[in-house]
Amino acid sequence: MKISTKGRYAIRVIMDLVEHDNGEYISLMDIAQRQHISEKYLEAIISLLKKNDFVYSLRGKGGGYRPAKKAEEYTVRSILQVTEGPLVPVTCLEKKPNQCEWYAECRTVRMWEGLEKVINDYLENITIADLINEHGSGDNYVI
Repeated sequence: MKISTKGRYAIRVIMDLVEHDNGEYISLMDIAQRQHISEKYLEAIISLLKKNDFVYSLRGKGGGYRPAKKAEEYTVRSILQVTEGPLVPVTCLEKKPNQCEWYAECRTVRMWEGLEKVINDYLENITIADLINEHGSGDNYVI
């Protein structure tokens, strides 16, 4: 499993919105400048976040984006699932229940299921608040 730039940038966007939340909407241009990410690429990411109720948006003058939750309510797992899809180490675990015809005889599936559980449990227990508090405030996040 490899996390794409889309997933990594989505975490950075949420961190940026939470840290700069003063009740007003934040423009995509401001986020892009602070994070050194192109506005065009951020549009696709913010669209996913909006569609999944991670951010509020307002169009027009004075518009932009705001976090829809508190920092401690965003888990890294939830953000990555929106941008990356299922966080599974092997494709046969993507569908639940497992539909592989060899599932009952597979000698490695339990190992992969265990790894999936470790990954998901680990990322579910890290919040945006944890990431912000770990290194203090700032505008540049290398993830």
